Parts: sequence; C-alpha cells; structure tokens
Amino acid sequence: MTSKKTLYLANPYGFSAQQRDGPLVSLVEALEAAGAEVWEPFARNNQIDKADSGWAYRIARADFCDVRDADGLFAVVNGCPPDEGVMVELGLAMAWEKPVFLFRDDFRRCTDSGVYPLNLMLFASLPEKGWERFWYESVDQIGDPDKALVQWLRG
Repeated sequence: MTSKKTLYLANPYGFSAQQRDGPLVSLVEALEAAGAEVWEPFARNNQIDKADSGWAYRIARADFCDVRDADGLFAVVNGCPPDEGVMVELGLAMAWEKPVFLFRDDFRRCTDSGVYPLNLMLFASLPEKGWERFWYESVDQIGDPDKALVQWLRG
C-alpha cells in the first residue's frame, strides 16, 4: 500500500481563532480530499506551554523539522508582503528543492514584475513556463486535476 505524500501547510491562519475555524479548516479539508497527508503546524507543534522557558525555540525547531521532513509545501501567501514565517518556511522548502505550491486568494497585487503576482523570487523553484499550474487562487482549485498539486500527489 502506498502512503500519502506529506504536505506542510505553511500559513498564518493559526494565529486567529476565526481563521483557524474558517479558512484553515477549508484548506486542510481540500488538501486532504486531493490526497495529501496535511501537516498543519499550528495543530502539530503549537501545544506547548508558553509559560515554559524556551517555548518559542521548540515551536520554531518543530516547524523547521516538519518543513525538512515533509514531501512538499503548500504556502498561503496572502498579504503585502505575505507572512514572514510563511516566507521563511517557503524559502527552506525551495532551498531543499521540495515541490512548492502557492495559494493566494488576496486580490491585491504585491509584485516587482509584470510577470508574477508576487515577488519574483517566490517563483524561482517553479517552471518558467507553466508556473500558473502551481498557483491557486481559491480552495475550489485545489482539487483541479489539471493543476500541479493533484498531479504531484498522484505521482
């Protein structure tokens, strides 16, 4: 039996109860329905007593290790600029040459080129032609068999 590919969900939604109970749930459900084993960092690594000394380092280290150990990374890149923690996780995944998929349902443009909707460096690990297959603008697109995520998950 083939195990599911693990997908680290880099996102800022866990910092807000409303986003944790709304958009984050929708994203996790859509990614799981597409066939991924989702590693959501707030659910996996945030059950640490913040009264204990060193809690921040333990969370950061756990997230770092999860990015390293996951098969791929799905990054929520909303905001101008996007969340700095998500950007670090995305940079790590790119440096480790993991497949990355970008999600942005934020209509604002935050770009330094006329080619890409965000900073051009975020697209450096994607193909020059056809990068749009790795770009998601709605939860409904996650299960699209013509997009890169479903194709990667199905191997």
